[in-house]
Amino acid sequence: MPFVFPILAIKVVSFTKHSDDRRGLRLGGVAYTIGVVVSFAALGALMLGLRAAGEQLGWGFQLQSPAVVAGLATLFTLLGLNLAGLFEFGSFLPSGVAAMEARHPVVNAFLSGVLAVAVASPCTAPFMGASLGFAVGLPAIEALLVFIAIGLGMALPYLAASWVPAIARVLPRPGAWMDVFRKLMAFPMFATVAWLVWVLGQQSGIDGAAALLVLLVALSMVVWAFGLQGRVRAVLAAVSLACLAALAWFAGPSVTRPLPPASASTASGPWQAWEPGRVDQLLAGGQPVFVDFTAAWCVTCKYNEKTVLTRDDVLGNLSAKKVALLRADWTRRDPAITAALAQLGRNGVPVYVFYSNNHPPVVLTEVLSTSEVLAAIAQL
Repeated sequence: MPFVFPILAIKVVSFTKHSDDRRGLRLGGVAYTIGVVVSFAALGALMLGLRAAGEQLGWGFQLQSPAVVAGLATLFTLLGLNLAGLFEFGSFLPSGVAAMEARHPVVNAFLSGVLAVAVASPCTAPFMGASLGFAVGLPAIEALLVFIAIGLGMALPYLAASWVPAIARVLPRPGAWMDVFRKLMAFPMFATVAWLVWVLGQQSGIDGAAALLVLLVALSMVVWAFGLQGRVRAVLAAVSLACLAALAWFAGPSVTRPLPPASASTASGPWQAWEPGRVDQLLAGGQPVFVDFTAAWCVTCKYNEKTVLTRDDVLGNLSAKKVALLRADWTRRDPAITAALAQLGRNGVPVYVFYSNNHPPVVLTEVLSTSEVLAAIAQL
C-alpha cells in the first residue's frame, strides 16, 4: 500500500548496507518486527482505552487529527532532506547521542518499525475491516491479541527476508551506487509529504495546507543553515530560526484549526452529505440508499471512487433505480459516522452499503468491482 512505500525505501537502504552482515540483518529484522508489534499493540490499546472512556474512535483515528498529519509531514520532510544529502542527523545530535546511534543500529530498526505503524496502519482497514470491527467488541486481552497478530503479519515479509540467506545473495554489493540510490529514495518521502499536505487541506482548508507548506519551507531553510560552516552558519541559523518561530506563531494555528463540518463535506454532484437519520428518512419515502463511508487519507477509498463509483454505467444504473447516494466523510473525527460503522460491524473505511426496504443492508467488499456494484443494484 502507498502509505508504507517510504518506510520500505528506508529498509531497502538498510538491506544494502548490511548485505554482507548476516547478524546485523537478522538483528535488524527482529528489532523492526518488535517495533511493529509493540506499536500495533500500543495503538490498539490506546483506541480500546479511549473507547472504554466513552470516545467514539475507529481504526486510523490518528490521521483524523490535523496536528498528527502536520507532524508526520514535518517528519517526512526531514527524512527526505536527510536522504537527499542536505544534512546528516549526526551533525545535529550531541556527540554522545550520535555515537549511541552509530553503536546501536538495532534501535534505529526498532524505531523504523514504530514509524511504519504510525503511517501505514490505516491501510490495514480496507482488508481487515471485519476483523477490526470484531476485535473492538472482544475482551481487552483477546482484542490486543488480534492487533498483535496484525502487527506480526505486517512485519513478517521483512523479518523473513532478513533471515533467509538467499535474499542477501541477490542484493547488489555496497558501492558508489548506494549514494545515488539513497538520494533517489528522498522522492518517495517528498511524495508522501505532498499527500499529507493534501489530506490536511481536507481537514483544515486551503489556508491550513498553505500554512503548513510555508512552515516546511522555513524548516528546510533552518536545516540548510545549520549545515553551513563558520560565522555565516551562526548568522543564518539565527535568522532562519527567528523566521520559523515567527511563522509558527502567526501561521501555526491555521494548520490545526479544523474546518466546520459543512465545509469539510466531500459530497458533490449526485452525492449528498450523510447525516444521522438521513438513511431512515429516504427509506421511509420508498427510496433505496447507497452510502459510501470514505476518508481523504484512505487510498483504497479514492481508488474505488475513481475506478468504479464515477463510471457512467454505474451512475446510470443507480439513477435508473432512483438510488439516493450519500457520502459519509470520515476524514476528521465524527462520532456519528463511527457509531454507524460499528452498527455494520466495521471499524474503518472504506465501507459501501446498500439499504432498501425489501432487504437487510448489503455491505459490499472493500475493494470494489464494477460487476459487484451492478449486481447489487440489480437486486434492489
